Amino acid sequence: MTVSPDEIERRHKAAIDAIRRAHGTLADAHGATLFVSHHLDELGDEYWLKHCGVSQPTATQVLDALVFKKHWGCDENDEIDDDGIDTFDFTLPDDVTQYVICVEFDENGDVDGVSMES
Repeated sequence: MTVSPDEIERRHKAAIDAIRRAHGTLADAHGATLFVSHHLDELGDEYWLKHCGVSQPTATQVLDALVFKKHWGCDENDEIDDDGIDTFDFTLPDDVTQYVICVEFDENGDVDGVSMES
């Protein structure tokens, strides 16, 4: 199945919006909220200066630094489909972490959840 660039862009924007809305909420304790707090504790001042312009960024600044890693899905046999658009992964620049923030979409293309994965 060929996916339109417009749909990929729509989902990308929806994913970023969902991450921002979820962060700091009780329901997101193990998603973007954990991702941000973990990396604020683990990465040094030099990293944050380079990517956020400050040595002690706010959560919003960390979220602004996120980069798109990939989108993917599973086919009818539950095999990974690298062209799928069921899940969009975001991470920090410069490959400093194995963790990603995953945004999953339902069959209608609506955001179904935000989680942190490794």
